[in-house]
Amino acid sequence: MDAALKTRQTTKLLLELVGFLFLSQFVHYRAQANVHYYDFVVKESNFTKLCETKSTLTVNASFPGPAIRAHKGDTLYVNVYNQGTYGVTIHWHGVKQPRNSWFDGPEYITQCPIPAGTNFTYQVLLTEEEGTLFWHAHSDWSRATVHGALVILPAEGTTYPFPMPDAEQILLFASWYKEDVMVLMDEALRYGGLTVLSDSYAINGQPGDFYSCSRDTTFRMSVDYGKTYLLRIVNSVQNTDMFFTIADHNLTVVGWDGSYIKPLQMTYIMITPGQTMDVLVTANQALSHYYMLASPYFDGQADDFDKSITSAIFQYNGDYTPPSSPVWPTNIPGFYDIGAAGLFTSRLRSLASKEHPVDVPQSVDTRMFVTVSINMMRCPNASCAGPDGNRLASGLNNISFANPSLDILQAYYKNISGYFEENFPDKPPNLFNFTSEALLTDNVTLSDQGTRVKMLDYNETVEITFQGTNVMNSGENHPIHLHGFRFYVVGTGLGNFDNVSDPLTYNLVDPPEANTVPVPKDGWATIRFRADNPGVWYMHCHFDRHMSWGMDTVFIVRNGPTEETKLRPPPAYMPPCEADALYGLQQTIFQKKE
Repeated sequence: MDAALKTRQTTKLLLELVGFLFLSQFVHYRAQANVHYYDFVVKESNFTKLCETKSTLTVNASFPGPAIRAHKGDTLYVNVYNQGTYGVTIHWHGVKQPRNSWFDGPEYITQCPIPAGTNFTYQVLLTEEEGTLFWHAHSDWSRATVHGALVILPAEGTTYPFPMPDAEQILLFASWYKEDVMVLMDEALRYGGLTVLSDSYAINGQPGDFYSCSRDTTFRMSVDYGKTYLLRIVNSVQNTDMFFTIADHNLTVVGWDGSYIKPLQMTYIMITPGQTMDVLVTANQALSHYYMLASPYFDGQADDFDKSITSAIFQYNGDYTPPSSPVWPTNIPGFYDIGAAGLFTSRLRSLASKEHPVDVPQSVDTRMFVTVSINMMRCPNASCAGPDGNRLASGLNNISFANPSLDILQAYYKNISGYFEENFPDKPPNLFNFTSEALLTDNVTLSDQGTRVKMLDYNETVEITFQGTNVMNSGENHPIHLHGFRFYVVGTGLGNFDNVSDPLTYNLVDPPEANTVPVPKDGWATIRFRADNPGVWYMHCHFDRHMSWGMDTVFIVRNGPTEETKLRPPPAYMPPCEADALYGLQQTIFQKKE
């Protein structure tokens, strides 16, 4: 690092947090009471996978990136040094960040990207969360390799609501591309066609036994007979839901998205991108090697997916002769097993105990009905690579979200007009048979591009029913993630939502609390939450291609009546809105043109 750059970084750092951090190219951690400090160095690093070597963006030269461990109620300061070639941001997925959306991370929503050659310090306030979450880049498609686990242990003096495990292991699922994901994104958005599929999946950075040149590096988890292990599972795959199982072993799910659930014993789990789970497994089988598999789940028709399987090995310690091949799971669902996916999700329930209560809103101030669609936007002279020469798009209530050139939080806080409109609709512009098998993109379903937000008053209760659609025969499961809140999933179902009969099926007693909800193919999911977190909060599909195509919107929660219910003031330094994370200002397809 040259002297001039170091001086600029030091100056900005003093403006943010005087004397807090010291530059390091490795993870730097120390604690004073309940405050922790980290340095993240974002830079290109070389990796060899699938018989090829490539350079890709990482944090601290590792894939996946470093895990953060803290206790419930702690505060983190993470200084991100961007030594890459384009701007990046970091999001603390599932962390509520009370009144603190300045540090939430999504580009052009709460901040502009951190320019190459500069740094920015995030303040992360851990409050209600407990269990496993993760952090990841929230700029372009750099999440592919810029991500890591965020482990939130019980508050000091408390413990788990289940027997203490003997040990724990993070299992982080990801996608691997032989090509540069930024080039792939550029091509997809420039020409408006389908995105390129990943070349493999990975568990803890390793593709596993069933890919070329990968068997020697397969991740192995060593276990002792009779011991129970807590698996902290994170799905950071780009665009695919995953089934997971361990051959001949039962899994007991005890946590979902940073909150506890009633123990659910299954032989498999289904986990979408953006979801995290805490799972107990007891090593109670014969001493041997057993495959751990993460296999794709796909219920769509119009799109495609990477049909490969990533593996790791659950390997017993002891004196025995290893098998020629690990034991293969006989109970993992197939790629297209909609029933298995729905069964798993439908059985999740909040713990709802005295120590971990629920607070489900029993009355609703604002009801929203939001259609989730893959559709198209017209291209001049049929010049795009999508169907009929149009551009593939996605939307919520027929709105394809467009990023402004100034982040929405700054525009809102400073009352700068022209960067967003406060008119995101509470329902779609047209009602039709959303799940019909004969839906084409037409004047009823075409997307309208815009930067529209939904305004909420402080503390109002909100119910959102997400309705999956089959426009262009493209219905599929969509993992919808809401920043800034932990919501209750009060109901799900198949088909078109019936606003008379379906609410009678809601669970208002112990629904699971989450930050990401799977909206089933040609079905619906209803969530409830209280708008008690003033600020600007992003909501989007956690398939990166769908988010880039416009399946997102923003909630702005107005200030409450007291200082403790108002958005915190901005830090002394925020990254300037000088350039898009990859292309330069106002040049991305889904960035709003001023």
